[in-house]
Amino acid sequence: MLSRHSLIPMAIAIAMGCHTEDMPGPVDVIPPMAVGENILFVIADDMGKDATNGFPEGFAKATTPNLDDIANRGLTFTNLWVNPSCAPTRASIITGKYGFRTGVTWSGRTLPASEEVLQDYISNQTNHAIATAVIGKWHLSGTSGFNPESLGIDHFAGILGAGVADYYNWQFTEDGVTSTNTGYVTEVLTDRAIEWIEQQDDSWFMWLAYNAPHAPFHEAPSGMHSQGALPEYSNGMDASRHYMAAIEAMDFQIGRLLGSMSPDERSNTTIIFLGDNGTPPRVAQAPYGNATSKGSLYQGGINTPMFVSGNRVGRTGLDDSLINGTDLYATIAALAGVNVTEVHDSRSFLPLLTTAGTHRDVQYSEIDDGSRDVWTLREQRYKLIENADGVEEMYDLLSDPYETNDLLRGTLKSDQTAVRVSLKAQADSIRGG
Repeated sequence: MLSRHSLIPMAIAIAMGCHTEDMPGPVDVIPPMAVGENILFVIADDMGKDATNGFPEGFAKATTPNLDDIANRGLTFTNLWVNPSCAPTRASIITGKYGFRTGVTWSGRTLPASEEVLQDYISNQTNHAIATAVIGKWHLSGTSGFNPESLGIDHFAGILGAGVADYYNWQFTEDGVTSTNTGYVTEVLTDRAIEWIEQQDDSWFMWLAYNAPHAPFHEAPSGMHSQGALPEYSNGMDASRHYMAAIEAMDFQIGRLLGSMSPDERSNTTIIFLGDNGTPPRVAQAPYGNATSKGSLYQGGINTPMFVSGNRVGRTGLDDSLINGTDLYATIAALAGVNVTEVHDSRSFLPLLTTAGTHRDVQYSEIDDGSRDVWTLREQRYKLIENADGVEEMYDLLSDPYETNDLLRGTLKSDQTAVRVSLKAQADSIRGG
């Protein structure tokens, strides 16, 4: 159902037409977020398309009725590109910048304190009209001695580092104080999210970053999943059921969070869900494999699920627009009423929530982990991977979506050569800009 504001972004989309790489900057047409309108942004850690309902990849899927409901009520974006590891994706979303601009090109890198993070940007642009919180995994500033609230986030509660060593014994930070928590981490994070939302009287934006289903593969509470009795995980075991159980427990907790909201609050909330990178190699499913899942620039590493539904979403089904993880910065800001269509490397896809169209001509992702310096671009059909050492690969994603045939091992057709030249030039422009 269209909300009371849905007609406005629809009119914007019609007026603007197709979104192209030449779209102009800020325009004074986006309405401010009304009191009671909210944004819930949920990030799953290491959840690829092969484990997620609604996508053809994979043969075993987690049972996720709450995520299925979010997807069915709104849009499933099939061509989201993020980064192939956790921290770079989070950094690109929270800054709207490609990793090479912030230095966060691999996990373990620190986000510069000078960056204007999304929550602070929204607060500055809306005169602090919207309460903001980050609940869950941070992974952008080390493991101790740092409070994300110093960056302009109203409230942080969660995990400062890369994750937890034990889902039942982990370090929890809130109000700048770190302590040991022995609750099941997915449930505790949901508790904090529910508590914070209940304290809000006006509009809010919550960034809820679960560490699930990231390793370690510890058994989730039995009432939260359908995988049956699971043995204690040990190295060398097949972790697939433990991984699925962690996804199902997260889905259970998402359902609990949504169920804690009143019908009016739920209907006035726009929900965005995505995976921060592809499935880990040890639990990846065909058509992905060890070398083409998390940690790689192949589709299994960077093309992850994204569902958007709720208050500001006026259509349903699949959308194959090319979207970068950076684009969440401008999109969420626009949802919050900031008059912006582009900022940094971010382009708002707000018009797509009500009207079908196009968004980007090309997507970009990268790896620089100290030993690999590689980047990739794609247009609607072709994808180019470039290594700083000069090695390249090129794939036709329409006929070869899982990248089994490197076109550069043969002779390119004239149109393919032209695309290769164009993608190389655009990569140089992005990385040199």
